[in-house]
Amino acid sequence: MTKQDLVNAAAESANITKKSATQALDAILETITKSLRKGDNVTITGFGTFRISKRSARKGVSPRNPNQEIKIPAMKLPAFRAGKTLRDAVR
Repeated sequence: MTKQDLVNAAAESANITKKSATQALDAILETITKSLRKGDNVTITGFGTFRISKRSARKGVSPRNPNQEIKIPAMKLPAFRAGKTLRDAVR
């Protein structure tokens, strides 16, 4: 399902225009992104939790030269953990 498919389904389900559904979806995604950027978790009860996962620095192998070792810096990654209601619905 693409973003446009999601907008179409939301517009039909909520009986609103596609433009309004697009604006609402964009606002939700922007709010989640801003919250994660600040380091806050976003919990949608029954659906799941968006959070930041921290990956520590490590050493790796260069794909171009397998004999060369490279340093991979520490980074933050977005992660999602599904809620019980969503897990049960998918099973």
